[in-house]
Amino acid sequence: MVSTPYQILKGTRDFLPSQYIIRKKVVASIQQTFEEFGFEPMDTPALEYAETLEEKYGEEGARLIYKFTDRGGRDVALRYDLTVPLARAMAMYQVEKPFRRYQISPVWRADKPQKGRFREFWQCDADIVGSAETWADAEVIGLTHSALRKLGFKDFSIRVNNRKLLNGIALYGGIEKEQMASFFRSVDKSEKIGWEGVKSELFSKHFQTSAVEKTISMITEKGPGDDILEKLRQTLASIPIAVEAIAELEEIRRCLGSMGIEQNIHFDVSLARGLDYYTGPIFETVIEKPRIGSISGGGRFDDLIGTFSGDNIPATGTSLGLERIITIMEELDMLPANAAVSEVLVAVFDRSLVDLSFRVVSELRSAGIRSEIYLKEDRLKKQLNYANNKRIPLVVILGPDECQKGEAVLKDMRSGTQMSVSREELIRKVTQMLGEMVAPD
Repeated sequence: MVSTPYQILKGTRDFLPSQYIIRKKVVASIQQTFEEFGFEPMDTPALEYAETLEEKYGEEGARLIYKFTDRGGRDVALRYDLTVPLARAMAMYQVEKPFRRYQISPVWRADKPQKGRFREFWQCDADIVGSAETWADAEVIGLTHSALRKLGFKDFSIRVNNRKLLNGIALYGGIEKEQMASFFRSVDKSEKIGWEGVKSELFSKHFQTSAVEKTISMITEKGPGDDILEKLRQTLASIPIAVEAIAELEEIRRCLGSMGIEQNIHFDVSLARGLDYYTGPIFETVIEKPRIGSISGGGRFDDLIGTFSGDNIPATGTSLGLERIITIMEELDMLPANAAVSEVLVAVFDRSLVDLSFRVVSELRSAGIRSEIYLKEDRLKKQLNYANNKRIPLVVILGPDECQKGEAVLKDMRSGTQMSVSREELIRKVTQMLGEMVAPD
């Protein structure tokens, strides 16, 4: 028999049950928060027409889109994010607005794999479509804060800025309007290449030295957010877009204060967010240790839906990066304990009693208890080791004596204790013990 190669593509991964069960728990926590905030689930295709995605992400994003021609000769692409497909869907369908939606799905980018960065990865997006108020931006930031707190994060910073403010600073510094997208794509790399690296890249793009120095000196000025905003308000008083941006940031701060979540929010004028479609408030979350880049990011994209429909429909949203969140939770020992899907293993004492074991496991399943039957003729010790290795908490044993008495042995694998229970009481006792295992201390 000729063997087939069995390696996987770089930047992709298999998830065995022990890993996937934990991922499901993290996703379930995020999904619960989304729904607590009134966001509704939706989904979009993994494949889009290439022209749907092209020219939406700037130069850097365009390089990373997976594009190909299908058998019908159509130019198609794997979705790069969940935001542009949302914009396309909002142009196609009529929905009640303001519309709150969430989507938890994989996306694909032809990026260089590294720690916390993959070519196939999952995003957890929540967006509000149809509200131009900064209240919507505050709601999305509050949602991010709540989701991370529910997962157990405490030491994190949600950085907030406004693309309108950056545009006002750039105008004041002498950057031409048509050059701004390229300018801020470089600024967004400051975490990776440092500010000197940003300046070198801008000079290579033929930006004027005086404009670069003047603009970046304002962007990188240090100090409390209130002080910097007040200084910018005075300096940029003659630039309407900057004045508008500062007013929006102050309203967002008031809303977050009313939610009682100011402690993790930080105004940061150097935050740029590289995607071209952002038009207003922007935000991202970072963890100081371990530092592997942002674990969430988003902002306002008021013009994106209009690129499909021709009508500008305001929208804002955020994306939580599942892979980076899990990577950090793993390093900080925050992940939930590994658990099996099965709550009960019904052992098979011997071949003559297999019918009884099948009868009991069916009764447990009918009662809504996740149960499995052991499917090999092995010694009882080996079956108990199987349950222990899979972290199945309870084992039901049905031997000849139990069969004659109408009883079952119920073994708690965590404590090692066991008891005899009548068949009539088995389901009630199993339900009771499972409830005690998940009850809070």
